[in-house]
Amino acid sequence: MTQQIAAGPTGSPALNLSVFLVFVAITLFIVYRVTNRNQTASDYYAAGSAFTGAQNGIAMSGDFLSAASFLGISGAIAVHGYDGFLYSVGWLVAWLVALLLIGERLRNTGRFTMGDVMAFRMRQRPVRAAAANATLVITFFYMLAQMAGAGGLVALLLDVHTRGGQALLISGVGVVMLLYVLVGGMKGTTWVQIIKAGLLLVCVTFISVFIIGKFGFSFSALLEQATHNSPLGERLLEPGSLYGHNATSRLDFVSLALSLVLGISSLPHVLMRFYTVPDAKEARRSVVWCSWSMFTFYLGILVVGYGATALVGSDAIVHAPGGENSAAPLLAFRVGGVVLLGVVSAVAFATILAVVAGLTLAASASFAHDVYANVIRRGKADPRSEIRVARLTAVVVGLLAIVGGIVADGQNVAFLVSLALALAASANLPTMLYTLYWKRFNTSGTLWSIYGGLVSCLVLIVLSPAVSGTPTSIVKSVDFHCFPLMNPGVVSIPLSFVCGYLGTVFSRRPADPDKQAEMEVRALTGIGARR
Repeated sequence: MTQQIAAGPTGSPALNLSVFLVFVAITLFIVYRVTNRNQTASDYYAAGSAFTGAQNGIAMSGDFLSAASFLGISGAIAVHGYDGFLYSVGWLVAWLVALLLIGERLRNTGRFTMGDVMAFRMRQRPVRAAAANATLVITFFYMLAQMAGAGGLVALLLDVHTRGGQALLISGVGVVMLLYVLVGGMKGTTWVQIIKAGLLLVCVTFISVFIIGKFGFSFSALLEQATHNSPLGERLLEPGSLYGHNATSRLDFVSLALSLVLGISSLPHVLMRFYTVPDAKEARRSVVWCSWSMFTFYLGILVVGYGATALVGSDAIVHAPGGENSAAPLLAFRVGGVVLLGVVSAVAFATILAVVAGLTLAASASFAHDVYANVIRRGKADPRSEIRVARLTAVVVGLLAIVGGIVADGQNVAFLVSLALALAASANLPTMLYTLYWKRFNTSGTLWSIYGGLVSCLVLIVLSPAVSGTPTSIVKSVDFHCFPLMNPGVVSIPLSFVCGYLGTVFSRRPADPDKQAEMEVRALTGIGARR
């Protein structure tokens, strides 16, 4: 049965496509109805700060519960077992950093982007340009993961096996994503995230309960069957299938854990969500709601991953179109046939569309607000022209995402996201923490921290086995890797902290004490945050 599932078309391609198109039509209609004309920058970037903490928290979970979570982690658990689940543990714990260190102060200090915070007490033009550069690079890597997930899902659900056919359908996904951003702005994108997060939670919970029910509501029986259907056997339930079998592998695991835990609170599209609520109290509530949503989701994903091993089999998953990313759709087909697969396909497509829309909005906002409005126009840009630039940037970013998704098609999306998180944690987190908590921090330290973390992480990624030298690398035909770790976070994150410190202490320009005092008062009290 497993070989039949893996070999032939999964379900009805026509039904899968129909369910997806119905979802797109409904959500586009909702986006159109809830969105005003986005006449001001606040409307377009932050939805007028009109969402409650509960709404924003669910949308925030929707922003992060991406193809990596739904497809990548379920596949990693199904194939690698215990070590695959480590991704979700890291992502869940990571929200404590946002809750305790960043969320409230960020909301009180900034306005639309993280560049607002970084440049608050620094020289505006170089810092905003650096923040925008970091945002664009991080967003591009994160988009690669989502579009790669789209390619694998398309191949499985629509029975498209040629590279050209997958490329065409990835392009279609990219076009729909652009419609969400161009028509809806932040308000429309937020409602898409809320709908998508709700569907995803219901879908994963339903499948989890159904699977456990098939094993007499015994999770032990489910795990026992999973070990019989995996080449790893009992090792499926133990650490070490991916990490821990040698010194390099153990260090790679530490690097991955650092990137996962520290990267979440540094992602530009996640940080933007703190501005869609009216005050710091609602920003804190957002993180609490988001954390509980993700806790529920990842409990379900644990069952889905092992359930896929038990009912479909690791070998069938690995050899299916889309590889590891096909575990959840294959399980849905095995459990509920064509109808459940159609529902899961719609939710998975919605996941990819909504997350890429949020990423595109973050990238376009950073360029239009930080570079165009504050660097090129020196803070004197007309709101209408700023929004127009943001929309043009969204189109360019969307096209780049389509091209990148075609190149990265077939990679495990959870792994690709871990690279984006390493970039975010390297370029953004040290700079944000220094800016919010270190009085002496200055413009030179900011630039050293951003560019030191960003460039070092990029170089190490290019020279790592993630890009070349192994059968799972993005480029398989050549081998130019000389850095042994798949994830560079253990090197680039501390290096960014060191660069920020050295850039500050060796700078001849001291920090501005007046702006620092103003920022501290605003960050702690919220005075001046409502603008």
